[in-house]
This record gives sequence, C-alpha cells and structure tokens, in this order.
Amino acid sequence: MKLDFHTHGKLAKRLPFSTTYTDWLFGEAKAAGLSALCLTEHFNTLQFDELYAYLAGKSRREGDALVLPNGLRVFPGMETDIQEGGHILSIGPLEAILELNQRLAPYKQPGAFLPFAKLRDLFDQYPVLVGGAHPYREGGHIPQLPEEQLARLDFLDLNGKDLATDRQRAERLTKALGECLGKPVVSGSDTHQAVQYGCVWTEFAKDFSTVGELKEEMEGGRYAVTVAENATEKVKTATLLKRALKEIHALGGDYVAVLTGPEKDREHGPSYGERIAVRHKAVVVDYAPQAGNMAKELEAAADEMAQTGWELASSAVTPGAKGILLFRKKGAE
Repeated sequence: MKLDFHTHGKLAKRLPFSTTYTDWLFGEAKAAGLSALCLTEHFNTLQFDELYAYLAGKSRREGDALVLPNGLRVFPGMETDIQEGGHILSIGPLEAILELNQRLAPYKQPGAFLPFAKLRDLFDQYPVLVGGAHPYREGGHIPQLPEEQLARLDFLDLNGKDLATDRQRAERLTKALGECLGKPVVSGSDTHQAVQYGCVWTEFAKDFSTVGELKEEMEGGRYAVTVAENATEKVKTATLLKRALKEIHALGGDYVAVLTGPEKDREHGPSYGERIAVRHKAVVVDYAPQAGNMAKELEAAADEMAQTGWELASSAVTPGAKGILLFRKKGAE
C-alpha cells in the first residue's frame, strides 16, 4: 500500500473550503499512484469541521479509514502548532480527530499554542498516532525538546518539501534522530495541491484500514520510503503554482475553475498534475509600478522562455508589484 503521511485538503488554511477543489485533489492523488493518504489538515484551518463532514458524507467507513468512491483511503488527522515552534501530526479515527480539534479551540492562535508536553497529554486521551512533522525545517524546534518528550512521539516525518530543498541534509538529520529515539521515519509530501503528490511516499507490504495496524506495521519496519527522481521539480512547480493560485484568489478570480474547468470536457488522457508538471511552468517577475516598466519586464520574461521552447499561456498582475506568468510547452494543448 502506497501511503502519503502528510497531506492537506485545501490550498491554504485561510482560504474557504471548496468541495470541488478537494474532489480534484483526491482524484489526482489516486492518479499519482497512491493507495492511501493521511489528511493532516492544519488544526486552525478555516472550516476544518466542514471539510471532514463532507468527506464522511461521500465515503464509506472501513476501520479508521474513509474510503472514497475512487478507492483512495483517507486516514483522518491534523497538523498542530506547538508553543516551542514546530508542527505535530496526529492520525486517528474521525471522531477522535474532530473532538481533539474542538478541544484545541482556545489554542489556535499564535501566542496561545500549547507546549508539546501538554499537547501530548491531551493526545494521550485518544487512540491517535503522534508524529514530529518536518523536524529540521527552519523555525521549528522539535529536536530541541527534552529527551523524555521526544520519546513520546510515535514517528518522524521525512518531508517532501525538505527533501526537495536539501535531500542529503533532510535524510541525514531526520534518520539520525529516528535512530537515536528508536522511532520509525516515514514520509509525506506536505502537499496543498496535486502536483506534489508522488514526490515521496511510504510503501507498506500489506494493506490495512486501522490506526492500530498502521502503528504495528511502522514499528515492525515493514515499509520502504521512496523519493521520486523528479521530487525537486515537483515541489518547485507546486510551490509556484500554489503562489499563483493564491494570487488569483486575492485578485477576485476563481482559482478552482482554473484548475478543474478543462477536466469536465475530457474523460481520458494524462491527469492535470502530469500535464502541469511536464508542459507548464509558472514564472513570477518583479516590476516597478509604472506601466512601461511592467510591460518591459513581462516582455523580457516571455522572450527568455521562448528561447527554451515555452510560450506564454496567461498572465496576471498583483497589487504587490509582481506579475505571474503561466507558460506552456510550445505545441501543447
């Protein structure tokens, strides 16, 4: 079973929940070859309950997993900020995750986050697995937690974003910490949109549907972590695409329609994730507010990309003095 341990169901936590966007995400996850994923949505994301209510309503329950119509298994979870700096993943039955999220309501704003020890005390009251998310990412301090607290983690997250930035460092430090603590090191893409699916995954020798089985297989070491050869390209493209989609939303556009509109008219062929990763590139350029300088910078970027076989497909201008250009491979649809 190919499992992604760290994923999100929304483009960004401050954007409204969209059923169409979430359906698109999970369709692309299946198309990327995943059998299952842990939906570790941010604990303070907008409409957290609505996201899970929607998934529960369209899926069938199998153990602790929500099985979608396309066969993808979703293990409920969330990603929680801690006072020390860093993020903690929790994975468990839907009811446990929803109740935990409600109990964390007073601690969702910066300055009010719980310290790890108190958060772990809360998690201990529920049948959830608890992991350290991207422990060596800048701004996080999970490795500096007291040893007796680190021992309370169930696993560590070898994160796709960090692997794309500096694979050697991410693997070396995360695996060393796992060995020191005697904890499994598994992998998650940390994607908020579909291009990043498949940059890294954890493959288990057997299929399962409960958190208890997941823990047993992890602790037994019956899994393998795979990093895709094009992981860096996937993450970089995903980062640019996410930035562009958020700018579209900020300008009043419908970023969901941009992604899903063309899909309604085709039944076969490559997935959107495959097409955007191979045939499209997003480029962000800076410019002075004057219209003349803006046009000059856009023209220069288009000329540069044209020399390497790319043609301008669309563009947008942001209030922050940036232009976002989407290029497609010449001859691509």
